[in-house]
Amino acid sequence: MSPQPQSPPTHAPVPLNLPTKLAYGVGESASELTSSILIFFALFYLTNVAGLNPAWAGGVVLICKLWDAINDPMVGWLSDRTRSPLGRRYPWMLFGAIPLGLSFALIWFVPPLSSEVSLRIYYIIIALLFYTAYTTVVIPYSTLSAELTEHYDERTSLVSYKAAFSIGSSIVALVLAQIIFSIVPGEAQKYLVLGSVCGLLAVVSVYICVWGTRRRFDWMQTRRARAIATPAFPLHEQIRIVFSNRPFLFVIGIYLCSWLGVQVTAAILPYFVVEWMQLPDTHFTQMALAVQGTALLMMGVWSRLALRIGKQMIYCIGIPVTLVAQFGLFFLQPGQIVWMYTLAVMAGFGLATAYLVPWSMLPDVVDLDQLQTGQRREGIFYGFVVQLQKIAVAIALFLVGKTLDWSGFITRTADQPLPIQPETALLAIRWLIGPIPSLVLLGGLLLTYFYPITRAVHGEILLKLQASAIEED
Repeated sequence: MSPQPQSPPTHAPVPLNLPTKLAYGVGESASELTSSILIFFALFYLTNVAGLNPAWAGGVVLICKLWDAINDPMVGWLSDRTRSPLGRRYPWMLFGAIPLGLSFALIWFVPPLSSEVSLRIYYIIIALLFYTAYTTVVIPYSTLSAELTEHYDERTSLVSYKAAFSIGSSIVALVLAQIIFSIVPGEAQKYLVLGSVCGLLAVVSVYICVWGTRRRFDWMQTRRARAIATPAFPLHEQIRIVFSNRPFLFVIGIYLCSWLGVQVTAAILPYFVVEWMQLPDTHFTQMALAVQGTALLMMGVWSRLALRIGKQMIYCIGIPVTLVAQFGLFFLQPGQIVWMYTLAVMAGFGLATAYLVPWSMLPDVVDLDQLQTGQRREGIFYGFVVQLQKIAVAIALFLVGKTLDWSGFITRTADQPLPIQPETALLAIRWLIGPIPSLVLLGGLLLTYFYPITRAVHGEILLKLQASAIEED
């Protein structure tokens, strides 16, 4: 099917201004408010409040990946083919927002079921509903970074707002957790209130994003009307083409290494603070805030520096600082609280680049694909990356849960006192906070160094696309 030409734009250009960037960034809150609470609290909640076995607690999320293997690329492909007065992406975001918030709140409800098997089934069903709704919102939203602008450095700036709101939303989630945990009685009730509030905020953020980016989106799509024709290839052929795109393989490798390393650390952090450092759980939220707060402050610095030295270089500068911090946490001893917070600040210094760099590389890959195929297929590319994000979270939770189970970790329910953990469990916690995620991040560093689309290469891609458009005219 050949692209259907549309009329040239008849309205004035809509700039990619600060309000548009802010509205785009707000949309990230729907993803980050929910995923941050999940990664920081889900495993601890399922083992220490709901009373599930650690292996099953991590397995609940991992089971959902079997569905996501179909769901994520399918939604990306379908959104590429969607035609409506609202465009290709916005209908998915608007219709998925409320189910996203509602299913997220239900994750934090402990049903009055008598057996652990019933609890497993409940959490699997709710998790499947949540991740389906998550996909219908987050994949279309993520593609907007490739559709709101086509310029290399402008995309880095736009993605820096996404990354800033990602970290900022994580901080908001942690602050809300600290406030709610201090004023709501009952451990189970605390998590239910937290889940409900964050679910509601996620819904609101989606609608703000759509409202604030719509004019710019419409103008961009009218400018390159030929590029948004319905993709002609069937789904299986599109998947083959996507994975034959060599730079895309680099991007998903960088993203998976970055996200998996971060998520393993986040999942084990409450156990590290409570079980190894022997501190009240309030120190966990303060520790996480130190990491995320530093990352947020560094986001603007890294974004501006990327304009001078490139995306790859800032990753290669920032991530080694995080690696040093993670190894430092492995050697940390109970009572060394000042060092604990110092290392948290160091980790956040480099963590900002893990949020910023992979997402700013992905739109450039989409441009290369357009040059090679003549089609704009942001949805399927972003579908696989969002799938990787959820896979990384699932692997992190499963890895942490399974390792704790193997190490002899002692679980409890909300009304039981904190047990004394065996030495094997404490050693497992220390390995999961430092050496294991560090090895994964090293893989991301190697892939970033060899990533092939530089600023100069991307400039050549855009020139060829422009020349091709002139020839068609």
